[in-house]
Amino acid sequence: MSPALAELTTLRLGGPAARLVEAADEAAIVAEVRAADAAGEPLLLLAGGSNLVVADEGFPGTVVRIASRGVREQNGRFEVAAGESWDPLVARWVAAGRAGVECLSGIPGSVGATPIQNVGAYGQEVSETIVSVRAYDRTLETVLEIPADECGFSYRSSAFKRRPGRWVVLAVTFELERRPDSRPIRYAELARALGIAEAERAPLADVRSAVLALRRAKGMVIDPADPDSVSAGSFFTNPVLGAGEFAELEERAREWLGDDVRVPSFAQADGSLKTSAAWLIERVGFQRGHGDPATVAISDKHTLALTNRGAGTTAQLVALAREIAAGVRDRFGIELVPEPVFVGHEWGRSEPSPFPASGARPG
Repeated sequence: MSPALAELTTLRLGGPAARLVEAADEAAIVAEVRAADAAGEPLLLLAGGSNLVVADEGFPGTVVRIASRGVREQNGRFEVAAGESWDPLVARWVAAGRAGVECLSGIPGSVGATPIQNVGAYGQEVSETIVSVRAYDRTLETVLEIPADECGFSYRSSAFKRRPGRWVVLAVTFELERRPDSRPIRYAELARALGIAEAERAPLADVRSAVLALRRAKGMVIDPADPDSVSAGSFFTNPVLGAGEFAELEERAREWLGDDVRVPSFAQADGSLKTSAAWLIERVGFQRGHGDPATVAISDKHTLALTNRGAGTTAQLVALAREIAAGVRDRFGIELVPEPVFVGHEWGRSEPSPFPASGARPG
């Protein structure tokens, strides 16, 4: 058996894999995936390990650790290998005066994971700068270059996420503007931190510094000295609701919290409304620090982060997450959806996991 996968994840949780191999380039990645598929073995792709919740029992199959490296630039476009670390790349782009991902500073993980989740923060999403994704199609057994408009990007999702197990991301091509200042700032909290109005621009370095400060204050920057950073980031996505669903949520909230309550809402392009998972969790009564300070607990800095306090287990973390989700479901009728990938176990008690182990993506 391989060493515990806890050593390769930001949550520091998870048992061993039956087999662990490292793939240093695209050819090696494809070869290892094909070999596992031919043998009928469960397969897990792992890179930064920042978006994985691995079972205490481990993973009964092959784990391919994506270690590919390389950035190629041509005419303002950057083709980046899946195994490149995301935040150091953002830092280099900001320093070089390339705008488009500055609000995505401080996010741990690999480049290959970003299109799968359509990683976003502070008003930006990677889909805004992605030109194409090169991926191995395990169904067709071939490598394809997929243009951005065929990736099915949506809030924290993509065609890759909706078809778990089919695609192995090998490289991502981005197109970034050459300019000294940011794209228009669309997130109120970040605009306030920068001392500007929404939709104004700010120097790229200032935006990166402000984002890192905001994330650090929430325990969302990996820091060995900060126990609140031992997490998988935000554990639940913000619910996106139709108009009728949101009206029902408002009615439930008024019944529970009073007629003058205002449920946070953010209009989406398709007419739906996004609300705040953290707001729902807090209104049910789950506060920062809820849990066991020795094992697992909600972060002391951010309600959406569930943390391993040092002696925790995956079973304890998932039990806490289920407790929170059940509270929101019972009080507000909203099903919270986890952001991380579940490996070797399921989120639901009876329903199949949306992220089966055979289809886990690089975290």
